[in-house]
Amino acid sequence: MDFERARFNMVEQQIRPWNVLDQEILDLLFVVKREDFVPPAYRAMAFTDMEIPLALDGKATGEHMLPPRVEARLLQALKVRKHEHVLEVGAGSGYMAALLAHRARHVVTCEIHDGLAAFAKANLDRAGIRNVTVEKRNGAQPAGGSRFEVIVLSGSVPFVPQEMLQRLAVGGRMVAIVGEAPVMNAQLITRGTETGFSAENLFETSAKALVGFPAKDGFRF
Repeated sequence: MDFERARFNMVEQQIRPWNVLDQEILDLLFVVKREDFVPPAYRAMAFTDMEIPLALDGKATGEHMLPPRVEARLLQALKVRKHEHVLEVGAGSGYMAALLAHRARHVVTCEIHDGLAAFAKANLDRAGIRNVTVEKRNGAQPAGGSRFEVIVLSGSVPFVPQEMLQRLAVGGRMVAIVGEAPVMNAQLITRGTETGFSAENLFETSAKALVGFPAKDGFRF
């Protein structure tokens, strides 16, 4: 398979037409090799416009990689800067963390599934990415009092819990896919002040729910 041709087609036929016009984001998709972050059995499908199952040793984990255009659109909305610290919930294969790492100072990515945490770490190590820490834990539960300039929820949630909002630094941004099937919205949430949050709907999509988040609605914009 010609991976470079497939990568070019992914960018030009899926991602750019979906309103991803930031050239730095488009260039980054050529730098971080997506095929190296998918399970070997699905390597030929790395550039398809679909969720890719994250199966380990032939066994389904129940988790999936987001479609490439969704990943790129979320990354574009965040406008990550080189001095910023990032929290990702749902490491999966480590691909989104790898993209974030190229734009941020440091990334902490949490993965509740032990096998996927090990898979993500191995992929990141092999890619030579050193500014990512993979934590085997439920990222929905705060660990320590650190705040982050950027937070990424790499999956869907019925709502964004207050505990997660409080992890966001003032001036920080979060992307999350919010709602329940069949209608979900990718949102950009910004913290303007200690008590002031705003949310912008970016696009409609659908994604598998993140494990470990509460199901009952306790806060909604």
